Amino acid sequence: MAECKLKVEHITKVFEEKNKAPLTALKDICIEVDQSDFVVLVGPSGCGKSTLLNIIAGLEKATRGQVLVDGKPVKGPGADRGMVFQGYSLFPWLTVQKNVEFGLKMQKVGTKEREETARKYLSMVGLEGFENALPKQLSGGMKQRVAIARTLAANPEVLLMDEPFGALDAQTRVVMQELLAGISRKTRNTILFITHDIDEAILLGNRIYVMSRRPGTVRKEIRVDLSGERNHNMLVDPHFLEIKKEIMDMLWQESQDAAMDR
Repeated sequence: MAECKLKVEHITKVFEEKNKAPLTALKDICIEVDQSDFVVLVGPSGCGKSTLLNIIAGLEKATRGQVLVDGKPVKGPGADRGMVFQGYSLFPWLTVQKNVEFGLKMQKVGTKEREETARKYLSMVGLEGFENALPKQLSGGMKQRVAIARTLAANPEVLLMDEPFGALDAQTRVVMQELLAGISRKTRNTILFITHDIDEAILLGNRIYVMSRRPGTVRKEIRVDLSGERNHNMLVDPHFLEIKKEIMDMLWQESQDAAMDR
C-alpha cells in the first residue's frame, strides 16, 4: 500500500471583512496524495481550488483543519513544497540557467553542483542550448518549462501546480501536458495539480477530486484507470470519454445549481 505523503484534513476557509458578511470559500475539504502520486483538483470557477493550494503551500492560513506533509503539520511555506504558478515568475534579468539555479543558490548548494543540477533539469524539459537565453527571448511554453525545471531542481517533497498551462495556446498546452506526464514517469514526484480543463485532468491524473461550487467541497474522487502512455491519443479512448462525461455532468449540475442560487 502506498504511503500517504500529503494529507488535507477538514480544511475550511472563511474570509471576513469589516462591514461585509463572512464568505466561506472552502468547507470541510479532505484529500490525500500518496507518495509518487499525481492527483488533480478540478471544479467550477471560484470554487476555491487556488485558495486550497495556497493553504497547502503555507501561503494562506485555514480557518479550521490542518495540512500534513509526512505526518507533520504545515505551519508556513517550506522547501518541502515547490510551487508552479500560471504566471512564470522568472527573473527577467537572469539567464535560463541562472533562473533554474536560483533556488539551489538559496539553499547554499555549491556552484558546480548547482550548474550540473540545472543542466540536468533543463535537459529533462527539452531546453538544451537555451541556458544563456533571457526570459524575454522565450515563448510562453518555454518560459513555463524553465519554471518547472527550477522547481524540480530544488527537489521538493511535493510539487504544487496551479493551472500552470492555463495561459498557453491549445497546441502548446497539449505539448506541455505530454512533457509533464513524461517527467512525472521519470522522476516519480508527488504532484497536486489544479486545472479547470477536464481533458487535462484526465490525461495527467491518477486520481481526480471533483469540487463543488462555492463553498468548495469534495464532491467525488475518481480513479483514472487508463493503461498505456499518457498522450493526446488518449483523448478518444472510450474509457477516457466515459470519465470525461461523468465529470462534465457533475460540473454542469454545479453550474445549474449555482445559477439557481443567485
